[in-house]
Amino acid sequence: MSLITPDGGLLFWMLIIFGIVFFVLAKWGFPIITSSVENRSSRIADSLRKADEVDAREAAISSEYGKMLSEAKAEQARILKEASRTRDEIIARAKQEAADETAKMIEHARVQIEAERVSAAADLRREVALLSVEVAEKVLRGRLASESEQKTLIDKLVDEAAKAPKADS
Repeated sequence: MSLITPDGGLLFWMLIIFGIVFFVLAKWGFPIITSSVENRSSRIADSLRKADEVDAREAAISSEYGKMLSEAKAEQARILKEASRTRDEIIARAKQEAADETAKMIEHARVQIEAERVSAAADLRREVALLSVEVAEKVLRGRLASESEQKTLIDKLVDEAAKAPKADS
């Protein structure tokens, strides 16, 4: 008995055993294998479908992220521009208020200086007038020590007073 050239009996029993194994496999083995392959195939198909859905969601999220990012950048630019404009307005307002306050202070100082100048001039005139009266009093006392000098001065003043109204008319 050689395996290269099998005889008829061996061939018969090999066919019978092959048929039984094929029948057992066809009845119980192939359905399990087929269902496993189909389950595996359906899981792979589901995984591919889910991967496509995830890719689609990722693309939508990426697009939405890009849109939100551009909106955020635009909002940031707008906020920065508004903040810059507000800052410039505040600085301009502060400069104007400082200029107005400075002008008020300068005007107030001018008014005070003028009032002090007028007051000083009035004080000076009063002092000059008092000194003049004192000097005149001392001079008159010295000159009018005698009665004859007093009469001469009175006559002279009366004459001048009589002439003064004629000169005004």
